[in-house]
Amino acid sequence: MKTYKNLFPQIVPFQNLLEAFYQAAKGKRERYYVMEFSENLEENLFRLQEELVGQTYRPGKYSTFQIYHPKPRMISAAPFRDRVVHHALMNVIGPLLERSFIFDSYANRAGKGTHKAIRRYQSFLRKHAYVLKCDIRKYFPSIDHEILKRLIRTRVADRRTLWLIDAIIDGSNPQEDVLEYFPGDDLLTPALRRRGLPIGNLTSQFFANFYLDPFDHFVKETLRCPAYLRYVDDFALFSDRKSQLWDWKPEIACFLETFRLRLHPRRCQIYPSEIGYGFLGQVIFQPHRRLTGENVRRFKKRLRLWQHSPPENMQQRIASWVGHAGQADAKGLLQRLAGDMMRIGGL
Repeated sequence: MKTYKNLFPQIVPFQNLLEAFYQAAKGKRERYYVMEFSENLEENLFRLQEELVGQTYRPGKYSTFQIYHPKPRMISAAPFRDRVVHHALMNVIGPLLERSFIFDSYANRAGKGTHKAIRRYQSFLRKHAYVLKCDIRKYFPSIDHEILKRLIRTRVADRRTLWLIDAIIDGSNPQEDVLEYFPGDDLLTPALRRRGLPIGNLTSQFFANFYLDPFDHFVKETLRCPAYLRYVDDFALFSDRKSQLWDWKPEIACFLETFRLRLHPRRCQIYPSEIGYGFLGQVIFQPHRRLTGENVRRFKKRLRLWQHSPPENMQQRIASWVGHAGQADAKGLLQRLAGDMMRIGGL
């Protein structure tokens, strides 16, 4: 597999940092931290460039908050100047690392995304009799720093670029504690290994996708599963033989253990394709798709709250949900909600 060198000179030019600023500021130009950075844009970018070239750059402190739907998670927001660095880095290394990705890896990739993953999932349902649908227990908090760095070094051989990547990984804030023992561990091993990436970072999203790239190739090339797709840590294998999926399940669990990951015990199920099942926020049947009841209830609750306290990006958030709902068979639901959305000025 090809390794890439001489990448750092592509990361630090002013033009790349300027483009990274516009990417990081997209949809957030009215936020105070973006306006503050913009007031002295050239000076701030030149200072950032100087720190990167001199390798004195250090990531700042994250701010965190909790979300509880669809499951409890801690979201971490990096300082804005760090987000500019993340975009500058990913502008260069992202397209190179992505070259090894399989076609049916859908997260954080241009031209992919949740809606294409859902449509692909449904097309596989129509062609195969059974599904093995899984996700990984506490995925982001479980990502092992040493393993991640080793994987990156199989593709990136530029010393200064690796310094920057390591600085971002090492600068991760503490995540939810995950106490798991794997073959070969002693009593202290889980406490001594650094793990966890902050949910909310561009780099974290990409590295989390990259971390499971070897797993994708294992499923396609070793298990030889012809119908498989993954979105971050949600993945599904399809087959006409239920016994084949039962045979694959322990092999999958064993492979993931080498990356210090465990399947979620309650979210790893084999079921017939004609049964509707939730995937990426929709319940998918062979002939149609619908939104989950929880998804609709949460949106209605947000609409009621926004009537009294509209958020800064309300229109964007409503449009995002409408776009998601429009991918399902939800025409009647959207018509019923149209009046409420109009009243709060969202459409």
